[in-house]
Amino acid sequence: MKNDSNPGHAWAGVAAVLASLVVQNMGAAFAKQLFSAVGPAGMTALRIGIAAVLLIVMRQAWKKMPQRRHLRVLLVYGATLGLMNAAIYQAFARIPIGVAIAIEVLGPLSVALMGARRLLDLAWLAAAGLGLWLLLPVGDASSALDPLGVAFALGAAAAWALYILFGKRAAHFPDVDVLAWGMAFAALLTVPFGAWSAGPALLAPSILAIGLAVAVLSSAVPYTLEMWALRRLPISLFGVLAGSSPAVAALAAYAILGEQLSTVQWTAIAAISGAVMGSTLTAHRRA
Repeated sequence: MKNDSNPGHAWAGVAAVLASLVVQNMGAAFAKQLFSAVGPAGMTALRIGIAAVLLIVMRQAWKKMPQRRHLRVLLVYGATLGLMNAAIYQAFARIPIGVAIAIEVLGPLSVALMGARRLLDLAWLAAAGLGLWLLLPVGDASSALDPLGVAFALGAAAAWALYILFGKRAAHFPDVDVLAWGMAFAALLTVPFGAWSAGPALLAPSILAIGLAVAVLSSAVPYTLEMWALRRLPISLFGVLAGSSPAVAALAAYAILGEQLSTVQWTAIAAISGAVMGSTLTAHRRA
């Protein structure tokens, strides 16, 4: 199925992606505060498990059950959702959030590069790539990074790229509630391990309350917005917009966790934001 060719719908899709990034990164900052109580695996289980229940109930997903022909795409889509969240939370536990998000952005940037066809598109990608390079710790700074944390961030990048590709395919199943069932498949992957890792602490009322807030901010709301946007945007534009996540994450981390950024890091954010703005301004030409 082709993308909606209405320029107004393309702009609406852009707004939906950016809104999803804001609430998602706010949720990430709140989630990190629970790592000391339930660990990253437990937090992943709370986020995905609660989001799956909310989506199935609120969207009455049982009215749009997947059929056998949908299962392969939905299973991969759900697996990428689960792995992406599990990997990035494990990275957050070992390396700074800004660094982890910058590495994770390699995923959508690679998808955007695959979809680039015009010289102008490559210019926006080059600006985003420069910003990403400036965000990555190099030289002496890189020696302080936990290699396992970097590996988890790279795994999250690969999962994010697959999420975009399979989400684009799954978004055009009109007779299936793709988001709800994809989240349910993700929960089947992440909840058992998270429950085993965190134990009874996962069921404490205070933990469940925060987990509910994180699930709404980090999963239910942003993935609903993204699935809606994927029906209206080409994969290349979606990938570039998702590449602004380090900038949004930096603002959320500053507001919630008080994290400070260096001049170089702010320069990198400006480069990535400029790429997103330029790509947005030319979105109607791609639509």
